[in-house]
Amino acid sequence: MADLRMTLAVAQMDCACGDVAANLAKIADLAAAARRLGAELVVFPECATTGYFLGDRLSELAEPPDGRTAERLAAIARSNGLHLAVGAYTRDEGAVRNSQFLFGPDGTLLALYHKAHLFASEREVCRPGDRPAVVDTALGRIGLTICYDLIFPQYVHRLVEFGAEIVINSTNWIADAYQREVWGWNGPTAQSLAAVRALENGVVLAMADRVGRETLDPSLVFDSLGHSTIAGPSGRILASVPAGEGVAVARIDYAEADLARWRGIATYRADRRPELYGGA
Repeated sequence: MADLRMTLAVAQMDCACGDVAANLAKIADLAAAARRLGAELVVFPECATTGYFLGDRLSELAEPPDGRTAERLAAIARSNGLHLAVGAYTRDEGAVRNSQFLFGPDGTLLALYHKAHLFASEREVCRPGDRPAVVDTALGRIGLTICYDLIFPQYVHRLVEFGAEIVINSTNWIADAYQREVWGWNGPTAQSLAAVRALENGVVLAMADRVGRETLDPSLVFDSLGHSTIAGPSGRILASVPAGEGVAVARIDYAEADLARWRGIATYRADRRPELYGGA
């Protein structure tokens, strides 16, 4: 364990479906805004470079991990001198992946993570990742996740077992009218999920969500839920963007002794009894 000190940002944006140039321009603007606010790491939503529902254009827009989009993202990280995490579709060995790039402040690719838990129709078009990603950075040890990964507590717990001090989540939580009005699946609920994952693992968690509306079929209209969130190790919401586009920034300043003291009180990971439910 060590001191955990950094300025962390989540960027909330709408995406123009299929318009990579427009989305990259917006990413550049929001990254620059985050840097002006002092951010050393900024996290962007899932599939931020293309939008999520692409239909027949998916194979065309999914680029190799070293393609033009990756080059542009590296340049954005480098020009702003910050760590940059962005969700994007990639294509590798004939397979489309729902991926998350993490670049260092010099533009170096630190990690490329592929979403492990695919949701619904994603399974028909994407290949899942088969390994967790935790990477050492100048800011600390970062665990990478995408959207649906956050639903599975054992998966996030595994990242922490691998030493993650910060967990980042690029997401596009969506809902139609039925899901919102009948079941209450909404932005505050998604925000509470991020807070609980931070609390039960005693880590900082940064979740960057989309806003806006996407559809492939006029009968299926989904709104992205927003509520991008930075939560501290106690589950406390340190910063958020409830609605609209924008950037939320939080100064993370935890001394090693304070982290140890809190984790000595909140002994949730140590108190697990996997022999009762580990295979469930």
